[in-house]
Amino acid sequence: MSDAAKPTLLVIDGHSLAFRAFYALPVDSFVNREGQHTNAIHGFISMLLNLMKNEKPTHLGVAFDISRYSFRTREYPEYKGTRDATPVEFVGQIPLLQEALHAMGITTITKDDFEADDILATLAARGSAAGYTVKVVSGDRDAIQMVNDDVTLLYPSARGVTDLTRYDRDKVFERYGIEPHQYPEIAALVGETSDNLIGIDKVGEKTAVKWINQFGSLDEIVAHRDEVKGVVGDKLREQYDRAVRNRKLNRLVTDVDLPVGPDDLERRPIDVSAVREVFDKLQFRTLQERVVALADDSAAPAEAEAVAAGPAAPVIRTLIDEELDHWLRTHAGADKPPVGVAVEYGTDGTVTGLGIAAPDDSVYVPWAAGRGDYVALEAWLDTESPKVVHDSKRAYKALKRAGLELTGLHGDPRIAAWLLRPGNHSFVLADLAYELLGERMPVADPNQLVPVDEAGGVATEAWFALRVSDELDELLDEGSRGVLRDIELPLVSVLGDMELTGVATDQPGLRALSARLGESAANIAAEAFEVIGREVNLGSPKQLQEVLFEQLDMPKTRSMKTGYSTDAGSLADLQDKHPHPFLGLLLKHRDATKLRQIIDTLDKAVDDGGRIHTTYDQTGTTTGRISSIDPNLQNIPVKTEVGHEIRAAFQHGPEYETLLTADYSQIEMRIMAHLSGDAGLIQAFTEGEDLHRFVGARIFGVEPADVSPTMRTKVKAMSYGLAYGLSAFGLSKQLRIETAEAKQLMTDYFHRFGAVREYLRNVVEQAREDGYTETIFGRRRPFADLKSSNRVLRENAERAALNAPIQGSAADIMKIAMLGVQAEIDERELQSRVLLQVHDELIVEVATGEVDVIEDVVRRRMGSAADLRVPLDVSVGTGESWDAAAH
Repeated sequence: MSDAAKPTLLVIDGHSLAFRAFYALPVDSFVNREGQHTNAIHGFISMLLNLMKNEKPTHLGVAFDISRYSFRTREYPEYKGTRDATPVEFVGQIPLLQEALHAMGITTITKDDFEADDILATLAARGSAAGYTVKVVSGDRDAIQMVNDDVTLLYPSARGVTDLTRYDRDKVFERYGIEPHQYPEIAALVGETSDNLIGIDKVGEKTAVKWINQFGSLDEIVAHRDEVKGVVGDKLREQYDRAVRNRKLNRLVTDVDLPVGPDDLERRPIDVSAVREVFDKLQFRTLQERVVALADDSAAPAEAEAVAAGPAAPVIRTLIDEELDHWLRTHAGADKPPVGVAVEYGTDGTVTGLGIAAPDDSVYVPWAAGRGDYVALEAWLDTESPKVVHDSKRAYKALKRAGLELTGLHGDPRIAAWLLRPGNHSFVLADLAYELLGERMPVADPNQLVPVDEAGGVATEAWFALRVSDELDELLDEGSRGVLRDIELPLVSVLGDMELTGVATDQPGLRALSARLGESAANIAAEAFEVIGREVNLGSPKQLQEVLFEQLDMPKTRSMKTGYSTDAGSLADLQDKHPHPFLGLLLKHRDATKLRQIIDTLDKAVDDGGRIHTTYDQTGTTTGRISSIDPNLQNIPVKTEVGHEIRAAFQHGPEYETLLTADYSQIEMRIMAHLSGDAGLIQAFTEGEDLHRFVGARIFGVEPADVSPTMRTKVKAMSYGLAYGLSAFGLSKQLRIETAEAKQLMTDYFHRFGAVREYLRNVVEQAREDGYTETIFGRRRPFADLKSSNRVLRENAERAALNAPIQGSAADIMKIAMLGVQAEIDERELQSRVLLQVHDELIVEVATGEVDVIEDVVRRRMGSAADLRVPLDVSVGTGESWDAAAH
């Protein structure tokens, strides 16, 4: 029988692939309405559909482990003993995956006392003997031993479950230099960390392969161990029993008594009603459509597979000049649907080309600045014709450097996906296409010198961006769409211009400060060494543990895998309770070193024009706040002397008159007053009182003038702490008071400000019911873990849910203020520029003669950014530097 005529048996290691999917896809992106995480299920089924399309199996089965225990753990209890506990988010996904597979007509197989690999090995052996072409899908390298002329291993790569390496006999020999059946002997000699099988010391893969090729097998190596010379030979003679044990354990069983054989795994019809029921429960709309398409008996198999794979990308044409002008007039315009745009970047970040895509057509435009072929393109980019651009701020900046303006931004999948699931860690377009469309966007593997898969190019990127944006628009609720449309997308150009402008910096001043801190750190270190009588590495946790807990015999801190904690919090607490000169000097040395690192990072970021250009990440937080990276300008200390000196290095440019800083006063507490409707807090803010003195007077029963600094400190810590879920124990630790006193403080606070207590109670319960919190402007933050059965996850979610509406509303207000300030600067054609946004503060570089008008603009726009029950108070200052302008 020819290979083409043979039936194809595809067998899959269910747990192995489910774990791969779990780690390949973001956990928070896949949660159903019951709070069950489903990312492993989604990734597994997406991969399975691709396998069914590509491999065309006639017979299919999925094997699962029943537990971590098998005959191997009875023989060697330490087997797989170093594996971490199963992530709580993974728990519960396997039964749902099996339910989905059964609805799809796919058989699942388990066997008590055996592992899934043993089931696969048995089915592979029987299938090969019965004339099947066998394909095994597993992420366990032990599966290599199954490979022969009839059995191929499909091994997932590190990039995730969508990429599979095909191991046939030739590929195994090419990779390892041995036959497949010899691989376990290599693993036995070297050891397998994942299975906690310790190999022979000093024996690596090259040595093991050399021995196997020399002697033929592990048994022969052991028999001739006296012939092996050198240190490695000594280790072999001392420890050969390890390899013998490992080989016994890693040998897969090929004769397991299974309830089914290869013939029983013939693909069965898909139960469409069961699929709809299960997939509705999982909330897999797109996957459900793909699976149901496979069940359409009226469609030819190839046609069904095409549906599952998604529509084919349009053929890409390269256009310039009149042809490009005609394409734009045909497909793009203010009265036409949005088109996708993607920028092709050179190695230096410059624009080398653009991709432009409509739903059914896409073009590539090579870019060469200064040529007359792009008049239509330049004009179109700067119109309100709706455009969808993934990672639009990067594109905006690159185009602007090339002399092009990008306006009419209608969508950005990166930002929209973040609004949908702000807890995600990746918003790469290819990941979003896989997650939302179930399709693999062609992307070249950067780790391959000669990529196996060619990237589709920017025209294909533009086409995927357009389709992913449409999908996200359907998934977002109306409030989130409003935040995207009215706040986040308009902010792209504002942030882009701020990044391009940068801020003037006194580089010599930074370097002098760094040198001074370096000298100070060296002097502190010398003092510390004198105290303990020897020199150590003050940055080494291991050496510090030895000094603190052995030499100085100090009380142990929090226990960790690597010993006892030497982090800043643990050591500060230790110094407070058990002060010691060395510990005090160590903490001072850490402060000096940390500050110097901040300064050196800033110094390296100064460009040839003497300006620092930070990058603002709109998608870098779960709350909606903007984060600053490369370099981070939000980690500069505010209240220390060195922090003031660092801020003094940020100055206005020589052609400008001054810097102006403007920040919101107590914005989070004002939002708390608005959301809770507490009459006491509202009174304090509307009457212009010092909030903490006002609250302190009511809690302690004294006149405001009699509230001492200590009382005010306690009230301030508690007011902010409550909004972050601070407990009485946490408050006592923060204020260094007894827990009973902290508890009484909180009781008295809630007695006087009862509406705050009711608000804090209700916000969590409402979030538990809805599954999300919401800001004043409609920004949502999902909290699936509020329904988690895991107490730690649930309590962490409760604390975060408490503050999410407050922090998120503060972020929205600042962004609306920035949009208003920039809009008026543009409207009035002022020359001043917004330079920085740090926490609740804006820094503006003020042009000569514009100080009064800019102060008026900033106060009005920031003060009117939200209509709250209390006024938004804005403090403004001016000066030569960021520090001098502080107020």
